[in-house]
Amino acid sequence: MAEANETILAVRGLKVNFTTPDGIVEAVKGIDLDVRAGETLAVVGESGSGKSQTMMGIMGLLASNGAVTGSARYRGQELVGLPAKALNNVRGVKVTMIFQEPMTSLDPLYPIGRQIAEPIVHHRGGSYKDARKRVLELLELVGIPDPKRRIDSYPHELSGGQRQRVMIAMALANEPDILIADEPTTALDVTIQAQILDLLRSLQQRFGMAIVLITHDLGIVKHFANHVTVMRRGEVVERGTTAEIFETPKADYTRMLLDAEPRGRKAPPDGNAPIILEGRNVAVDYQLGGGLFSGKSGHFRAVDNVTVRLREGQTIGIVGESGSGKSTLGRALLKLIPGSGYYSFGSTDISGFDRAAMRPLRRQMQLVFQDPYGSLSPRLPVGEIITEGLYIHEPQLSRDERDRRAIEALKEVGLDPAARNRYPHEFSGGQRQRVAIARAMILKPKVVILDEPTSALDRSVQGQVIELLRDLQARHDLSYLFISHDLSVVKAMSDYVVVMKNGRIVEEGETDEIFEAPRETYTKTLIGAAFNV
Repeated sequence: MAEANETILAVRGLKVNFTTPDGIVEAVKGIDLDVRAGETLAVVGESGSGKSQTMMGIMGLLASNGAVTGSARYRGQELVGLPAKALNNVRGVKVTMIFQEPMTSLDPLYPIGRQIAEPIVHHRGGSYKDARKRVLELLELVGIPDPKRRIDSYPHELSGGQRQRVMIAMALANEPDILIADEPTTALDVTIQAQILDLLRSLQQRFGMAIVLITHDLGIVKHFANHVTVMRRGEVVERGTTAEIFETPKADYTRMLLDAEPRGRKAPPDGNAPIILEGRNVAVDYQLGGGLFSGKSGHFRAVDNVTVRLREGQTIGIVGESGSGKSTLGRALLKLIPGSGYYSFGSTDISGFDRAAMRPLRRQMQLVFQDPYGSLSPRLPVGEIITEGLYIHEPQLSRDERDRRAIEALKEVGLDPAARNRYPHEFSGGQRQRVAIARAMILKPKVVILDEPTSALDRSVQGQVIELLRDLQARHDLSYLFISHDLSVVKAMSDYVVVMKNGRIVEEGETDEIFEAPRETYTKTLIGAAFNV
């Protein structure tokens, strides 16, 4: 067992380079790190800062075009350049790693029990049957309910939080000395985030292991880490204790990150402004089973008797955990999925409108999705993506006129018009979201539903997108329905907040009222988890 404060991983002059068709890309430019026994080191920075590639380089997990140089000594043993066979005696045993998105890290073809058993069998020997007892212990340790039943479940049968717990169980299988956690809570609801962080903290105390936390969420860092290393463009710009970094940051970049928390509020709309979008007693049911091979049929009520009234110039924030019905409600209000109840757009009753009847209204009711990369065609340049809706709603426009409109839309969202000939993969996450916003705005809508539009972005980029959305709203008198589980973003964007759970509204009210004096226990739990109070 290592003594407290003993450095067990010393990184010196580490460089990571990638060979690309355009030349050598320097992802990490000679950095130093120290990981101490039993402590948590947070490595923070925006996307592209090199924090993940640093750890992948140390672990020998770089892509085939990557190369690592420098030194990374684990308890005196050099890891850089170590043959794979010798490196395998360290990684997966003494140093383990959990990744940001467990669904892509877990094999969909194998039960979770077998996947957790794999590192045990590989490093300790024995059979999968022999390892089953240890797997059950691990599932219980990480808080998976009914482990004897869940051990034979497949990844798709678990929630996001449960899948992350499985990844933690796999990483702990051989009781590591160092656990590297790469954005372990980014894709999770705030309450699940809090549970995962509490779990990691309790396991750290139990096993005395060090944790390297890779993240761009400084709220998590403040309450979880002992030391912080701030990276930017492959270099360390600042390091220190957590208190030093948060109370007396020295680097301008660190101060920018600390100031990137969504701030400010939009001007409230006129309380007598007309209602632009309404759903009364909305209910949405999904059919379960009933297919040729699926046996018993039934239905699941995703939205249950919900009423929402959105006024001109207003932003309503809809919050709740995954599965609460937020996104389903948004799609129902736009008549993109079938649902019962009364629906209106402006003064028009659209309750009985079918797909054809809704088409003329579509340009005025737009939707921006959570993942811009998944919602933008990889085969089209962004200029064509942005103008796609014009072919349907303004077919009389000439090619030159469409191009002019694309230029205007790109300028409006803060992108270089010359970029209209580039493809989505050539843009950063924040730039892709701006493209998605431009695609919606080019049609000059009245209502935009924003479904988790900032959850995949760094805090600083989130702030930029929020400012952009506020500016566009003020300029064009837009009405937003803002769907998110990120309460700090909702607070900065919304005039009115609706809190959903299990398809129902549990609380609603003016933003200040909800955040400063929540009435319901569920709302208090969400706010407490989001703001660590």
